[in-house]
Amino acid sequence: MTGYVSNLPIIAIIVPFISAFLVGLLGDKAKFTKIQRAIAVLAALVSFTAILMLIKPVFFDHKIVTYWMGNWAPEKQWAIGIGLEVDSLSLFVALIISAACVLSSIYSIRYMEEDTGLDKYYVLFLLLTGSMIGFVLTGDIFNMYVMLEIMTFSAISLTAFRNNLPKAVEAGFKYIVTGSIGSSFILLGTILIYAQVHTLNLAQIAASLHNNYTPVTIFALALLLTGYAVKAFLVPCHTWPPDAHMSAPSSISMLLSGIMSKTGVYAIIRILFMLYQSAGNYKIEFLIITWGTITMLVGVSMALLQTDFKRLLAFHSVSQIGYIITAIGVGLAADKSVAVLGTMGGLYHMFNHATFKSLLFLCAGAVLYATGTTDLTKLGGLAKKMPFTAAVFLIGALSISGIPPFNGFVSKWLIYQATYEAGYAPVTIIALLVSVMTLASFVKVAQSVFFGQMPKEMDNVKEIPMLMRIPMGILALICIISGIAPGAVSNYIIEPAAYAVYNIGDYIDVMFTKGYAAKMFNKVIPVPKMDYALAGYWKPEAWLALFFVILIGFIFAASLNLKSTRINMVESGNEHDDRYSSFTGGEKDEFNQIGAHDLFWGFKHELRGYFGFMHNIHSGVVNDYALWVVATLAFLSIYLFAVL
Repeated sequence: MTGYVSNLPIIAIIVPFISAFLVGLLGDKAKFTKIQRAIAVLAALVSFTAILMLIKPVFFDHKIVTYWMGNWAPEKQWAIGIGLEVDSLSLFVALIISAACVLSSIYSIRYMEEDTGLDKYYVLFLLLTGSMIGFVLTGDIFNMYVMLEIMTFSAISLTAFRNNLPKAVEAGFKYIVTGSIGSSFILLGTILIYAQVHTLNLAQIAASLHNNYTPVTIFALALLLTGYAVKAFLVPCHTWPPDAHMSAPSSISMLLSGIMSKTGVYAIIRILFMLYQSAGNYKIEFLIITWGTITMLVGVSMALLQTDFKRLLAFHSVSQIGYIITAIGVGLAADKSVAVLGTMGGLYHMFNHATFKSLLFLCAGAVLYATGTTDLTKLGGLAKKMPFTAAVFLIGALSISGIPPFNGFVSKWLIYQATYEAGYAPVTIIALLVSVMTLASFVKVAQSVFFGQMPKEMDNVKEIPMLMRIPMGILALICIISGIAPGAVSNYIIEPAAYAVYNIGDYIDVMFTKGYAAKMFNKVIPVPKMDYALAGYWKPEAWLALFFVILIGFIFAASLNLKSTRINMVESGNEHDDRYSSFTGGEKDEFNQIGAHDLFWGFKHELRGYFGFMHNIHSGVVNDYALWVVATLAFLSIYLFAVL
């Protein structure tokens, strides 16, 4: 691995920031709106192009790209300036971010055309774009915090952008309280690390800490994990995304859910694998796997209770991040072959989640644009009026549910394999059940929004404009291609990123003296090819086993539904008793072919104690949510001090 000095990283970061300044200078006059829109799209394209130009030196030539701000290079092996350092992992995440920002900017052209204050929208959009890219390309832990703050406050402002809606202001308030607590923990953790090692450079911190666990560094780890758990939507720090994603414009919701959450995951990977070198530490491995498993289960449970399209998608983001974190936890295993399999599954799911969740939020935005609502109880039959939106929605829904041949199946299969081979069979079972519940949830959405009887007030609904369909079509195509050609995606994107996760000596050597890290770190860890990683992907018996698990789950849910429906009819004496009605996809009762109005009412009725508990603890009170974040810090501190 060799170093390679380039201006491309700083170009990718600074162009959106400069463009935000230019958009702000033009002001809020309507005559400048088209210019501001063009600046935003062009800036996103320039950043994306700069990132694309880094693919050859980083992915193909196996170089690490560096750039020292102000030419403040290290003096006597000591970093005194801010360095940008781009390895395969950071480039992998930057590609996801920059590509999504381009698609979001194109979608915004028509989606936001009826809104006022578009100068502010595009300024905030560009600040969000530049800060997310800067966060993953920087090699300085304090600069990560600075970019995080720009990112957070841009996202908060965009969440409350439609401030004529009370829910938008409330969501912004919840976000700023919870997000500020998380940011404060990250800042304090950064300060403690600096006090311990007297540097802010990531490579130098990694070389200095190197398994040097002291009370200060252990508490710093607890602070950083808690802070970035808020950014990554990990339970119980997951309470702000449902409100924020429901209230923000859909072009921003796709970035908050599908993209911005990846910055938190990226930070957790850097902290665990590089700064603290936790690979092989079973106790931290167990913590992260358990945390991810709880997150995926809580997220999907809450999604099943929702009757708003965007809020439902937000809880599914929580659930899907749980898959990623679980896989990253397996990546900490001592068995390197299993660990790498888990890491590859987690990285692949990061890529897949960014595509299918962005697509689904754009579909929700399309429904809102065409009908004025995302309330599932007021929609139905839109496939007749919006066939393109219905088709790409089904692609996204099947992808997130892990149904072959779409991309979600590939990454979930890797995670199933990794957790099972790592000795966490119960986690594998939970992951499978969560996929079944995810599919059930999207069957509910499909029935409620796109099928069934269409309400009369939807007679004049039309398909969305072409500029909104283009980004949705591109994302749907990626969901298909990355599902049917997983080897190509792995060879050129996932494997280089997985290599960078483990071989941190390269990252340190490039910043300082060649061979400096070789004395301290293990030899290069080989990353297996996807052919090995997907060894069970094409086995007929494996497919058959998965089929029967899903089939049994559906039969069980259906039997509970029929049983509860019969009880409902007998006890109430009226099959249309509104006490048991949630929604019918817009159908009138005479068109309804199911006993209870909610497709999965019976399932939820039988587990009403669990679902009632989940509903009640999500009180909507920001004081409770802030307490949950503090409680997470307390738990992590006690656990880490006990085991390290």
